[in-house]
Amino acid sequence: MREFQLYAITGEEFHPGRDLIEVMEEAILGGVDIIQLRDKTSSKREVLAKAKALRELTKKHDVLFIVNDHIDVALAVDADGIHVGQDDLPLEDARRIMGPDKIIGISTHKIEEAREAEAGGADYIGVGPIFPTKSKVDVVDPVTTAYIQQVAAEINIPFVAIGGIKLHNVLQVLDAGAKSVCMISEIVGANDVKGVCEEFKQILTAKGHK
Repeated sequence: MREFQLYAITGEEFHPGRDLIEVMEEAILGGVDIIQLRDKTSSKREVLAKAKALRELTKKHDVLFIVNDHIDVALAVDADGIHVGQDDLPLEDARRIMGPDKIIGISTHKIEEAREAEAGGADYIGVGPIFPTKSKVDVVDPVTTAYIQQVAAEINIPFVAIGGIKLHNVLQVLDAGAKSVCMISEIVGANDVKGVCEEFKQILTAKGHK
């Protein structure tokens, strides 16, 4: 899969009164290069409608589009891939349904899960939550930057750090070995979505060139 640095996940609860597509376009204009639609509460029809609109947006700007959990929705809109959790559809089954050319990402919280994901053919893994986060319910305890160091040392597929990452602590994440970071509320809940993304991108780019 193509390289990415800044990964944004939708979280409409963090921008009440603001349009989803408008917010995500601001994020893209600020430097986000991969977007994930994550919606645990809407009906399937609503999720599909959002996915269609986001697919159009991401094609327009040539950024990757991932759908969380809903494989049928991902296939229906020809998303670039899906992201699954440890309790979702097994990787092997997801691959069979999605086909060989689609991206499959999986959340991991410990090195054993990362090893399993790599061996099972995942295209990338999520590594986290690094810090405490309020963006997700039923979240596991923070894995800390120590887990990033483990993954950076041992895992060969791309990984993205997630969970409680903010402008004030992102350098800790990058210093531990992450090259890509993912945020929900820090991006979509910002007053200036584009500006926040530009700041993250500057830090990531500067770090990448050292």
